[in-house]
Amino acid sequence: MKIAVTSTGKAVESAIDPRFGRAPFILIVDDDCNLIEAIDNSTNVNAFRGAGIQAAKTIADRKVDMLLTGRCGPNAFTALGAAGIKVGIEQSGTIREAIERVKKNEVSFADKPNAEAHW
Repeated sequence: MKIAVTSTGKAVESAIDPRFGRAPFILIVDDDCNLIEAIDNSTNVNAFRGAGIQAAKTIADRKVDMLLTGRCGPNAFTALGAAGIKVGIEQSGTIREAIERVKKNEVSFADKPNAEAHW
């Protein structure tokens, strides 16, 4: 299983960034918490608009199964759903801790966005 996690850094010990589209990094890890890729999301951090949709496309292109983040807006949530990506929201702690919650089935997956549209 491939899992995308919004992150403040490039390592699995980094903290989860609560912002989906504007997180500095998005880490792609497997369910054993092995790092597959650290995506530099700086283009979206500074985007005028559409950061969530572009971040959704980025992880969909990498064929991830789920996203773990803090907040996800309606446009990004719709794009993620269209790609078949489950969204675990209100996540905190480190990437490693979040993956452990996934393994213990302690992550609830959203049925709607938990952030408002910015535009």
